[in-house]
Amino acid sequence: ALPISGAFLIRNGGAALSFPHIAASDLTNQYADGNDTPTIVTWNYVDSISGYTLSPPGVATAEVTGVYKIDYSLELVNTDNAAHDVTVWLKVNNADVPRSATSFTIPPRKSVGNPSYVCGYSTATFTIQAGDQVSLWWATDQAHKISPATDGTYILYSPAQTVPYARPEIPSAIGAITFVSATT
Repeated sequence: ALPISGAFLIRNGGAALSFPHIAASDLTNQYADGNDTPTIVTWNYVDSISGYTLSPPGVATAEVTGVYKIDYSLELVNTDNAAHDVTVWLKVNNADVPRSATSFTIPPRKSVGNPSYVCGYSTATFTIQAGDQVSLWWATDQAHKISPATDGTYILYSPAQTVPYARPEIPSAIGAITFVSATT
């Protein structure tokens, strides 16, 4: 443990601290492997990392034991003319994390070529051991397919645009694992 010193007691003194964390995103469309088929969420861009490694397709490995908060946001899309469900959950060492699942109902598309969107966001806090491998998984009752063309749900990436207004890209997935506390 670090001794408390005057440097930590001044305004913004905690700015000198560094905690284990990872923040990542993905800049590709992500498609389920099939209807009602668990599929790993992928991450192809690391925004910030310390005390973690990230291995393809989407496995973050902890280097430090602790209590962590995990946040994620998925850009869920439905191209079908009926509502469909998406369930998202966490796995540690390829085992489901209890009480980590969240379900989202994606409304029917607005019209042909005009899908509906839902920001699938959730958070969970639990203990992760050094060496644990953390991954995010999803499944849908109706998977969108490119070939043969099948309407349904997928996770959308949208590039930056300038028309009709300028905006940055929309990652298909955004996630962060943040250190909360040492275990007691």
